[in-house]
Amino acid sequence: MSSFRIRPRFKHRVEAVQKHELESTICAALEQNKQFTFTHFPDHLYIKINPGQRHIWSPQLHLSFDQEGSDVTVRGLYGPNPTIWAFFFFGYVAIGILALFLGMWGASLWSLGRDASILWSIPGLFFVALSLYAFSQAGQKFGAQQMFDIHHFYESVAHDKVIVS
Repeated sequence: MSSFRIRPRFKHRVEAVQKHELESTICAALEQNKQFTFTHFPDHLYIKINPGQRHIWSPQLHLSFDQEGSDVTVRGLYGPNPTIWAFFFFGYVAIGILALFLGMWGASLWSLGRDASILWSIPGLFFVALSLYAFSQAGQKFGAQQMFDIHHFYESVAHDKVIVS
């Protein structure tokens, strides 16, 4: 399940079952399993690591269920704690906005024939963004075993092999 994606996902089709039956089956299995906690909403299920084993890089799995005739399509999205996800998202947004304003300021200075050395900060911001991405990948590796555990749990309940992309 090693991936360069920040939030790996899968799409799994379960044949000849009703959505509420599948949700109930997964919830019942989660109640038996002490390694995970879960939050259940209609058509959505969040599977998280038990708080006693959870760390800052612990992943969670969001499952959404769609009934399509007699089959159910389950979409799974692995991600970090929402706080960590927000940190990285706003970090990228801040870097992008800063690069935009520094680029406009530097272009204005350059068009006026003044010293526009501020433009050299843009490659530095690109390096910061690249470092942020590398940091997120390292964090994903710290939570990889727990992500494997959640994924293997889902596969055992679904009785099928599920490919993560």
